[in-house]
Amino acid sequence: MPENDTDPNVLPEKPRRGKGFILGAGAVAVLLVAAVVTFVVTGQDDSPRADGRTAVRIGVTDASSEYWTTFKDLAAAEGIDIETVNFSDYNQANPALSQGQIDLNLFQHVLFLANYNASSGDSLTPIGSTYVVPLGLYSGSHGALAEIPQGGTVAIPNDPSNQARALLVLQAAGLVSLRGGGNVLSTPAEIDTAASKVGVTPVEAAQTAASLDSVDASVVNNNYALDADLDPSKALFNDDPASPAAEPYINAIVSRAEDKNNPAYLTVARLYKDKRVADQVQAESRGTSVLVDRPQADLEAILGRLTETVRATAN
Repeated sequence: MPENDTDPNVLPEKPRRGKGFILGAGAVAVLLVAAVVTFVVTGQDDSPRADGRTAVRIGVTDASSEYWTTFKDLAAAEGIDIETVNFSDYNQANPALSQGQIDLNLFQHVLFLANYNASSGDSLTPIGSTYVVPLGLYSGSHGALAEIPQGGTVAIPNDPSNQARALLVLQAAGLVSLRGGGNVLSTPAEIDTAASKVGVTPVEAAQTAASLDSVDASVVNNNYALDADLDPSKALFNDDPASPAAEPYINAIVSRAEDKNNPAYLTVARLYKDKRVADQVQAESRGTSVLVDRPQADLEAILGRLTETVRATAN
C-alpha cells in the first residue's frame, strides 16, 4: 500500500512495469505507524508449551499502538501469548515470515502481498482481513471538488502502488481519464491528457501534504494526512472502501501457506475483530479506518487475481 528503505510510514515499493519486478521500500496503503526494529530470531515454534499455552510471534509496524495491549490481553485469555516483533523496514517482514522467524505478520494490504509473492516466488497467504483506509484528495486552496480548475495540477505519491491508487481516485473524482480504465498498476503515462481536467505531479508520498501550498490539490495517504493535521472529514474526495475497487487495499493478517488452518493463528485473526480492539484501531486512525470482514477464501481469491495481474504485467 518507495522513497527509501528506512521511512517507517510507507509500504514498500510495488513492482514497476516491465520484466524483473523489484520490491523496494516505499508507500502505501496501508497506513500504519512504524517504530524501530526490535526483531529477534528466537528459533522457537508455536507448539503448545508444557503449561498448555501457545506463543505466537507477529511481525508488525506499530507495536507501540495502544490496541496491542488490549489484543494481547484478549489472546492471553484464550491461552495464546502474543509477542509483537516490530519492523521499520517493510522489506523484512515477509521474508522473516517465510523463513519461520515469525509466525504471522500484520502490516500489508493484499496488493503488496501479491507483489511480494509474484516477485519472490513465495506463497504467503492472508488468513484474516483487518481494515481499509480510504485514500483522500485534499486541497489547501479549493473548498470543493468542482472548484479545481481546468488545467490544474494535483500532486500524487510517486511509488507505484499508491500512485496507481491515486490515479484511480482522480479518475473516480472525474479529474483524469485513464486509457483502458486503469488498473492497480497504472502510471501517469496512461493518462488521456485530452480527456482529463488536471495534470499530475508525482512526489514522494511523504511530501504530498507539504505540496498543498503549490498545487491545486494533493492525494495524501492517511498516515501523512494525520501527521500534517489534515482533517479527514475535509477531504474533497475519497475512494470507497466498500467498493470492489478497494479490495486490493484490504489489510490482512498473513501466514505461511502451510499454516493457514492453524487454530491458534485463526483465533488471532478472529480476535482482531473484537469490538474492543476495533474501537481502539478506529480511534487511533481518527475514524478513517473501515473494518473489513471478509472470509479467508475471499481473501485468497483476491490475492490470486492480483498475483496473476502482477505476473501478467511483468511479462
